[in-house]
Amino acid sequence: MQRARLFAATAALAVSAAAIVTSATAQADQPIIGLITKTETNPFFVKMKEGAQKEATRLGAKLMTAAGKQDGDNAGQVTAIENMVAAGAKTILITPSDSKAIVPAIAKARAAGVMVIALDSPTEPASAVDALFATNNYQAGILIGQWAKKAMGNKKAVIAALDLFPGHPVGIARHNGFLEGFGIKGVTSKSADIVNTGVACAQDSFGDQAKGQTAMENCLQKNPDINVVYTINEPAAVGAYQALKAAGKEKSVLIVSVDGGCAGVRSVESGVIGATSQQYPLKMASMGVAAGVNYAKTGKKASGYVDTGVTLITNKAYAGVKSQNGKYGLANCWGQ
Repeated sequence: MQRARLFAATAALAVSAAAIVTSATAQADQPIIGLITKTETNPFFVKMKEGAQKEATRLGAKLMTAAGKQDGDNAGQVTAIENMVAAGAKTILITPSDSKAIVPAIAKARAAGVMVIALDSPTEPASAVDALFATNNYQAGILIGQWAKKAMGNKKAVIAALDLFPGHPVGIARHNGFLEGFGIKGVTSKSADIVNTGVACAQDSFGDQAKGQTAMENCLQKNPDINVVYTINEPAAVGAYQALKAAGKEKSVLIVSVDGGCAGVRSVESGVIGATSQQYPLKMASMGVAAGVNYAKTGKKASGYVDTGVTLITNKAYAGVKSQNGKYGLANCWGQ
């Protein structure tokens, strides 16, 4: 009887051990990868999610997704990280809403053996994550700045900047890059804060069309002579255009932006936006998922910064500023 019990116990242990091995093998065969975006509604992040899911399906990974309630919702992103770690995610891809406040939650995930890759937006410090797959936002700003300078010719520029919100590294990089591209002296990629040298009016738009319109209205009240408008993204640019149109100034003011979504490229085609710098969210996400699957299979983590590319889109090309036209932009855009 005792031998029978011992045999049964040994068999149970063997089955349990086999189950653990099978579970570990299954996790390697179908690793869980998390994607946390700033919001679920922005077309940029919708395309990012689409790219991640397509690559996860192709590579046999399971994708978990989550998002903040709105841009800036750090608490929602912290909760998402905790839930994904608890669910066994091997890699988490995140577009941080608050580049500093998210760092402790990322540190806990990494301490648990999770690889964390930032997409689109860096953390502060950048070393808080294993890697960053993103547009060179400073270069995106430089491109539209160079184009705007050429477009203005000998006209005196009176610049309005419709920014994101204070302290965000993407907003800082695009704004300052635009100024350098436009030829404003003393601006470099090392600037830790927004530089407003040469800017007649600066307002936060939060990347939102309605807020962009209000910001433009405020700038026109401050200085009705504004003739160049830099915007953090294309929704803000469309809002700026609505304010300019209401004031009868839409034909005399140049608008430049960043993103390259399909709606934004159509705005270039129609003349609402003069030029935009196109970035590629699908590429960021698919590369992130591929890196996650590789980590699950080999244990090798991604590291450092990977530039996912940027292209100036405009239908008014100028010598010395490399660009593609609206047809190219529509062939490579995202969103509706």
